[in-house]
Order: sequence, then structure tokens, then C-alpha cells
Amino acid sequence: MASSAQKFITSSFFGLTLIVAFMAFLLKFKSSQKLFSAEELSLHNGTDESLPILLGILGSVFDVTKGKSHYGVGGGYHHFAGRDASRAFVSGNFTGDGLTDSLRGLSSTEVHSVVGWRDFYFKSYKFVGKLVGRYYDSQGNPTKYLKGAEAKAARGAQLMEKQKEMEAKQPSCSSRWSQDDGGEVWCDNGFPRLVQRPLEIALTGKMSRRCACYSEDQLGQPGLEVYSGCDYLAKRCRV
Repeated sequence: MASSAQKFITSSFFGLTLIVAFMAFLLKFKSSQKLFSAEELSLHNGTDESLPILLGILGSVFDVTKGKSHYGVGGGYHHFAGRDASRAFVSGNFTGDGLTDSLRGLSSTEVHSVVGWRDFYFKSYKFVGKLVGRYYDSQGNPTKYLKGAEAKAARGAQLMEKQKEMEAKQPSCSSRWSQDDGGEVWCDNGFPRLVQRPLEIALTGKMSRRCACYSEDQLGQPGLEVYSGCDYLAKRCRV
């Protein structure tokens, strides 16, 4: 009996020790997740060499000091330092209103791309905290805007995969372009046709077409367009 009681006490103590250690780890981890204001983050734009260079994306803040040649003053990505310019990662607008964390009006694929950039920074740089504002509240909890952006990005990923599967069923044309000769599309098997990409509106908010190869018995399908100036049964078309 004494031996059993001693084993129970020992195992209980060991279990309690693990719980205490785990709680200490959580507290340490939580304390490392600093909450930044926009004003505080702006100080870390690389102009003060005594401070690390930080950037935000979707409210997550990363130390990019090791990439000082890119993010420091004069670097090609300096416009990202000291702020959350999530939109600019896909818009390419690095001036004025383009350097904003708002994703309003972006398509699901564009939002998916922004989330992909955030994942890149998690893998490549040190995560140091969260920016209080659009994506995190004053307690560091995700806001409805962050949850909405992540949900939209997930929809974008699903639509891209679905479009990829659909287009794999109808092979794309081969193509080439040169400044001297212009462009050309061709099919080794079948005939080139322009066709709408049905999921593109949902993905990007715009309609677009692609060149796909169709066999002769498929050419009567609705929605197929012969390239201008190209014969009906030509295998190569100038574009």
C-alpha cells in the first residue's frame, strides 16, 4: 500500500510539474507577442539604426532587420518598413493610398496571395507581435476583418484548384512570342480556340479567356471563338 501511494504521489507531482512548465511556456510565449500601435510600428522603418526594422502584414509584425539591404533606407522594399501595407503586396501601388492594410475590393485570389505573403514572412523572418487595428484588437485577438480575409483566401484557393482541374480536361495551346515576329499559338493535337474561363469572375472579378485545343468533333460547342485571321481548321494562328 505504501509503495502504491508513493507511486501515485510521484506521478501526480510529475504531472503537476509538466503543467506548471507548460503554463510558464505559454506565459513566456504570450509575453513575446508584443502589441504594437501604428505609431510605434512607424518608428521601426529603418531610419533609426538603433531600432530593428519591422513590417506588418495582415496585422502580424515581423523583424526583417536581417534583410536590411532590402528593407532599409534605399532598399527596394523600404516602403513596407514601419507599416502594414498588406494591399501593396498584390496591387504594386507603393505610393500614397496604395500603402494601406485595407483589402477592400480585392478578389479572392488576390487576398489568397496576401495570405501567402504572410506565410512567407512566418517562414523567413522572426514574428515579433501584432499590430492593433484592423486585424487585431487591443487584446491581441483576431478581428472580424482578419477572419473574413482568411475565409476569402480559402475560397480563392478552392476556386483556383477547381479551375485548374477544369482546364486540365481541355489542354491549353502552345504559344510563343517575339518582338520581331509577334505571337503565335498552336495545337499539336486539335485546333486552337479562344474560350472563356468561367471561374475567372469569381477569382479576379474580371472575365478572361484562354487558348485551348479542341478536336474537330468538339468545334461545334458553343462559346468557342476562332482567332481573327485564322482558318477554321488551322492548327497554328498568329495573334
